[in-house]
Amino acid sequence: MGRGKFKGKPTGRRQFSTPEEMLAGTSRRPRTFKQEEAEAEENEKSEEESEEESEEDSDGEKRKGTQGIIEIENPNLVKPKNVKAKNVDIEKTTELSRREREEIEKQQAHERYMRLQEQGKTDQAKKDLERLALIRQQRADAAKKREEEKAAKEQKKSEARK
Repeated sequence: MGRGKFKGKPTGRRQFSTPEEMLAGTSRRPRTFKQEEAEAEENEKSEEESEEESEEDSDGEKRKGTQGIIEIENPNLVKPKNVKAKNVDIEKTTELSRREREEIEKQQAHERYMRLQEQGKTDQAKKDLERLALIRQQRADAAKKREEEKAAKEQKKSEARK
């Protein structure tokens, strides 16, 4: 039987659980938090038991091929590290990569420079302050000159009226 021009989504169609499946507990609905928590506790108990058994078996670790005969220290060989959340060392700091470290150093240097700039201790800040002082002086002189010209103009007007 044809479905027409367009196909459905590849993810499939929705499947609804029946009341019988829900009662039996085989429903495809997501588990609740309590169910997940209960399963996690069961898993922890079974893991503790298996850890005790694995401690006895860890001495006789079986290796494939010639690995059991020849021991090679390969620096490029990545050993899988499965660390559980309860065994994680919180105080252990991870090393930053070179790029990350350089980026942090660059930001700190910029902040330091900006602090010195605000305090007026850098060469550029000193030049800026000198330029600012010069401009202020020029403006003050220009204002003084304008006042004198204004006063002279008013004096001329007053003499002309007399």
